[in-house]
Amino acid sequence: MGSLISQIATVTVMNIRSLPRRLWMSLAMVLASAVVVAILLAFLAMAKGFETTMSSAGSDRVAMLMREGAAAELNSVVTRDQVNLVEDLPGIASDKDGPVVSPELYVIVDGIKKSTGTEANIPLRGLDSRGMALRGNVQLTRGRSFTPGTNELIVGEGVLREFDGFDVGSEVRFGKNTWRVVGAFSTGGNVFESELWADAKVIQSHYNRGSSFQTIRVQLQKPGDLQPLQQGIDADPRLNLDVQTEKAYFTSQGKQLQYMAIFGRVISFIMALGALAGALNTMYTSVADRAREIATLRALGFSNFSAFCGTIAEALVLAIAGGLLGSAAAFLFFDGLNASTLGGSFTQVVFRFEMSPELFVQGAMLALVIGFVSGFFPAWRAARLPVIVAFRQTT
Repeated sequence: MGSLISQIATVTVMNIRSLPRRLWMSLAMVLASAVVVAILLAFLAMAKGFETTMSSAGSDRVAMLMREGAAAELNSVVTRDQVNLVEDLPGIASDKDGPVVSPELYVIVDGIKKSTGTEANIPLRGLDSRGMALRGNVQLTRGRSFTPGTNELIVGEGVLREFDGFDVGSEVRFGKNTWRVVGAFSTGGNVFESELWADAKVIQSHYNRGSSFQTIRVQLQKPGDLQPLQQGIDADPRLNLDVQTEKAYFTSQGKQLQYMAIFGRVISFIMALGALAGALNTMYTSVADRAREIATLRALGFSNFSAFCGTIAEALVLAIAGGLLGSAAAFLFFDGLNASTLGGSFTQVVFRFEMSPELFVQGAMLALVIGFVSGFFPAWRAARLPVIVAFRQTT
């Protein structure tokens, strides 16, 4: 066993040392592997960042109530009478001002993206101080909060990064209404930073919403315990509302970009086939170039298996080098990159690409697969190469 390991190590070292003789072909294999891994990681980082941005906004201590059958806030309508009824339901926490309930509006306005100069949808949320308090991680980063009853709004940090015209102190016009930006806020990088916030009653007036809302947020007495609230809704036919935790809602919304991860894997698989074609050519050339060395080692008593393993090891080294290069490029160019895309309400959600350790593991596995498959058949040829034929090729 020790002799076999020694033989494999000797053949592997010999193969690695001979790489400069095939420098350009070897570099081509490294770069092909790097491109495939980088593209895979870019798509996965996009999907991961979007999902994290959405899911991190939700809390198990907050429940969301929307019209029955509504898949997103934009599709929901809740009346003032229903808000009053919800305030009397069991399972809702109270403070000195009564049940912690926040009826909210959600309308779409236009903004100009910095990256493209084109219009894109931004959510304008109508709420009050209680609604802001339900989002426990809200911090004003600039200016002040809006004054109730006025055309003032505050803007999320994500909107500031991705859209023009929303600097604190500026005025923005939506339709016939002019708003003044008086502050900016952060919510820890989650989806709420993609929104504009203003007084709900002012938005009701400007957008002819009467006394209606889109959603009702409530603070639960026990985090995640929806049963008392659900029972109260079921018992009152006037409350045709669906209820779920805020965390569950945003988790489901975040899954809509899972297709990007699937798309990235499909594209990477197609590109991997092309990379494999080039890698196979590189490794077959490597075996042909080292025919004399392989034959000499075989004549000295080295086994077929050592020639096989040495060739596989060479392919793995080149593929791993490509994987490391691709991972480094993906990290440098994509980690933390700001982007925006359509969310569940057809509004722009600002998020960051997120490179995580598990994504790098997936990239490494892809590189190893490329290396193993591209090395297997040339290694099989090296192991089966007749010694006398190999010497004839060198004469």
